[in-house]
Amino acid sequence: MNTAKPSAEEVAKALNLSGHLEGGFFRRTYQADDYAKLSTEKGERFILTSIFYMLTSQSPIGHFHLNKSDIVHYYHMGDPIRYTLIYPDGKLEQVIMCSDVTKGELLQLTVKGGIWKSSELLDGEYGYGLISEAVSPGFDYADMTLGTNELLKEKFPQHWGLVERLVKQ
Repeated sequence: MNTAKPSAEEVAKALNLSGHLEGGFFRRTYQADDYAKLSTEKGERFILTSIFYMLTSQSPIGHFHLNKSDIVHYYHMGDPIRYTLIYPDGKLEQVIMCSDVTKGELLQLTVKGGIWKSSELLDGEYGYGLISEAVSPGFDYADMTLGTNELLKEKFPQHWGLVERLVKQ
C-alpha cells in the first residue's frame, strides 16, 4: 500500500487545474447543460455549476471577492483552509474547512450571495488544500467583484488590518 501523499503539482495535473483570477487553481467540472437557463439581471445563467478549487503554498490566498450567487464549498483533502467572510452589515466571521469535525472544522460551508469572502491555506503537511464548489445560479465572471484596497478599506475600515493582506494587489 502506497501511503505517500501526492504533491500539489501531482494533484493539479491529475485534476487538470489551471490558475484562477482570485488566486489558487481551478477547473470547472460541471454545468447544468440539460436544464433551462435562469434569467438574471446580467443575462442567462446555468442553474448550477461546479468546480475543483485548490490553494497551494505557492498560491495560498483566494483574494477577497463578492459573488451574486450562493456557493456551497466541500472540503476534500490536504491542509486546512481558513475562510474570512464579511457580511453586508460588516459582521466578520472566520471558519476553517478541514476534516476534523470534532475540532469544529467544516466539511461543508455555504456562503450566500452578497457576502465578501477570502480563503487562505493554513500550514500543514501537504502544501495544498482541495475543495469543490457548487454555485447556483451558475458562476459567471460578470457576477463576481474582485475586492480592491480602495473599495474594501472604504466599506470595512474596522476590519482593514485583517483584510489588507487578503486583497489582490
